[in-house]
Amino acid sequence: MKRSALLRHLRKCGCYLKREGRSHSLWTNPSTGEVEAVPRHTEIQDNLARKICRGLSVPDPK
Repeated sequence: MKRSALLRHLRKCGCYLKREGRSHSLWTNPSTGEVEAVPRHTEIQDNLARKICRGLSVPDPK
């Protein structure tokens, strides 16, 4: 899955960028307060995308 598609999905679900790191971006879900790291690779494996979404308590991307 493309990183841009994952970030679009996270924004649609109400998550936002907390801060940028060197190799990861930290995204947070304001309703739960959970934080997940999203790597800066252009392609993110589907299993990792599902893990990030579960960690932020949002539905899996299609």
